[in-house]
Amino acid sequence: MLLDAVKKYYNKDYDLNCAEAILYAANETYKLNLDKNALKTMAAFGGGMAIEETCGALTGALAVLGILFVKDKAHESDRIKELAKEFFKRFQSKLSTDNCKKLKELYRNDEERCSYIVFNAAEILNEMILEENCIN
Repeated sequence: MLLDAVKKYYNKDYDLNCAEAILYAANETYKLNLDKNALKTMAAFGGGMAIEETCGALTGALAVLGILFVKDKAHESDRIKELAKEFFKRFQSKLSTDNCKKLKELYRNDEERCSYIVFNAAEILNEMILEENCIN
C-alpha cells in the first residue's frame, strides 16, 4: 500500500523531502518504472517549492496523477484537470490549507517533521487512484 511505502521513504534513513517521498513511494507501489533522474524531478518541490508555498506532498501527488493519467501531454487529457482539482479539494478539506507555511504551523514538529501532512496526502492519492481503477 502507498502509505506503507511513504512511511518507508519519509524518514531519517532516506532523508527525502515530502515531494520526493511521495514520488519514490508511488514509483514502488504502483510500479511506475521511473529512473533516478525522473525521481529527482521532485527535489525542488519540497518545503513548498523551497519558499513555503504550495505543499510538496501535494505537488508530489499531482506528479503521480500526471504520470498515471496523462498519455503524452496534459492538454490532451481533461481527466487530469478534474483529478488535480479533486486532489486539491480533498487535501484542503482534510488539512485546511495547501500552503506549506500554514501546514507546518499546524502539523509539523521536529521529531516527525511533516509526517502527518505527507501521510494524509498519500492516503488521499491512494484513495483517488483506487477510485479510478487504474492500478491492479
